[in-house]
Amino acid sequence: MSTPRRLIIAIDGPAGSGKSTIAARLARKLGYVNLESGAMYRALALKALEQHVPLDNAEALRQLAERSTMQLAPSEEGNRMLLDGRDVSARIREADVTAAASLVSVHPAVRQVLVARQRELGAGGGVVMEGRDIGTAVFPHADVKIFLDADPNVRAERRVLQNGSRSAEEARRVQAEIAARDERDRNRAASPLLPAPDAVIVDTTNKTIDEVVAEVERIVKKRLESAG
Repeated sequence: MSTPRRLIIAIDGPAGSGKSTIAARLARKLGYVNLESGAMYRALALKALEQHVPLDNAEALRQLAERSTMQLAPSEEGNRMLLDGRDVSARIREADVTAAASLVSVHPAVRQVLVARQRELGAGGGVVMEGRDIGTAVFPHADVKIFLDADPNVRAERRVLQNGSRSAEEARRVQAEIAARDERDRNRAASPLLPAPDAVIVDTTNKTIDEVVAEVERIVKKRLESAG
C-alpha cells in the first residue's frame, strides 16, 4: 500500500478570522506540523523593540532578521517560539509586539528573508502553514489553499474575548486596531493580504470552531482523494 502524499496546506486570512486556531486543530488531526508565519514576524518585532531598532528602517530590520534564529517547537499547548534559543511564546502575543509586528511585516526586504525561511520549513510537505500570504507568496503551489474571513466586528469581538476583556472601551480599541491592520495588510506593496485565485474562501462569521475545522477537513480530504 502506498503512503499518502504529505500535503502543503496554506491557511490565510485577516486578524481574528480564526487562522491560528483552525491551523493548529487541523495539523493535530492530520499529524502534520503547524507552522505560524505570524509568530516569526512577532519574534522579529520583539527583538527590534528590545534592541531599539526603528520599525520603519527596512534595512536595519532585514539585517536583524538575517542574524536571528527562530524556531517553532511543538508542545501540548501549541507551538512555542524560540528566539535565539529563548522562549518568547507568551511575550510575542502582547499588545505592543502585536502592533510592532504589523509594522515590521510591511517591509519587502524583511518579508524576503522570512519567506525564504518559511519555504525551507515547509518544503517537505506535511505542514499546515498559516499567515497572510502563504497561498500567494510563500507557497503559491500549495496543494490546498484556504482563505478564512469574517465580519470585522466579529473578528474584533473574538480578539476582545481572547484578551479576557468585555469592556466597551477595550472593544473600541481592538476594532480600531483591526481596521488599521486590515488597511496595512491589504494595501502593502509586498504580498498584500488577498485570497489566492485558487483558494477556497471560508466565511467563519457565524460558524463555530468545530464547524470550520470540519469544513476545512472536507476540503483537505477531497484533495487527498484526488491526489491518490
